[in-house]
Amino acid sequence: MDLPLNDWLNQYTFPLENRYKDPDFTARIYPELVDTLIAHGTTTAMYFATIDSAPSEYLAKVCKDKGQRALVGKISMDEKSMCPEYYVESSTEVAISAAETFIQNIREIDNQQNLIHPVVTPRFVPTSTKQLLEGLGKLVQKYQCHVQTHASESDWARDFTQQAFQKTDVELYEETGLLTRKTVLAHSIFLTQSDKNTIKEVGAGIAHCPLSNMYFADAAFPLREALDQGLHVGLGSDLSGGPLPSIFHAALDAVSHSRVREAGTNTHIMDQRGEAHSRVSFVEAFWLATHGGGLTLDLPVGIFKPGYYFDALVIDSNTAGSQVRIYDDLDSAQDALEKIIVHTTEPAISAVWVSGKQIK
Repeated sequence: MDLPLNDWLNQYTFPLENRYKDPDFTARIYPELVDTLIAHGTTTAMYFATIDSAPSEYLAKVCKDKGQRALVGKISMDEKSMCPEYYVESSTEVAISAAETFIQNIREIDNQQNLIHPVVTPRFVPTSTKQLLEGLGKLVQKYQCHVQTHASESDWARDFTQQAFQKTDVELYEETGLLTRKTVLAHSIFLTQSDKNTIKEVGAGIAHCPLSNMYFADAAFPLREALDQGLHVGLGSDLSGGPLPSIFHAALDAVSHSRVREAGTNTHIMDQRGEAHSRVSFVEAFWLATHGGGLTLDLPVGIFKPGYYFDALVIDSNTAGSQVRIYDDLDSAQDALEKIIVHTTEPAISAVWVSGKQIK
């Protein structure tokens, strides 16, 4: 967490992702990853995997075997000037062909349960040629599959797109066919009002990752405004841009993030330090972690309602290992909810269901 985004990718992320070419490394890490997320109560996860198809397909198989609903993306990266030589696809044509084969193979992995979904995944604009984005956009239209990518995450990323294409990320994704109802834009901090209008019109979603934003964005996502404008927003942990796997913790971070925005941080300014009316409540944060996430993914999850998948957790209070303490004579329903968000750790989650099947 010590470097700005571009340096962090080159020094830490790309070398680590490249290690997943080794089947032994993949077999060691991915089952632990999925087990960890299930243990922390994540019933549905959207995964950025790596540029290599075989390990990315293996991740999808692990999720299916363990019963977690998963949207898995093989990353597409072909801009050689922005990628290390050891971690880039050999050509645009190869990248597009690999993405299409990946979609087909993932659908073969889970052709009945509707548990595993392929995701077209251009990492972000700096590592993508315009030809790649256009080719992936055609795949999205052909297969009607999900899309995930980063959008306007930092000053550097925003400025890169503006200088290279004279457009915003959202404008470029819309032009190339990548912005649909099933698109999830990670971060999306530096959106213009026109960008927000486009996202709302299309019905695309935003993954708000408050903790990693603190490290890499150097700015706060205007969550209150996004919700008030009716945008689809869900919560992300952004592993490993964020170090914590719990979406409960992400909900707490979202509340904290909004409070800092509203209060401001400069003690030398006596009045109007922050941005008025920008806080979100614990109830809203919990909504983002559940039904907001379902709306963002365009999946019938995240709420108890006829026609939706039965996904549920049991949180044990007042038992050994649980840090959640609920007192019937002291705590209101909202008190209990806030305690669950703040204090739920792995031992407190005694059971997890996905699509009516108990997986923990």
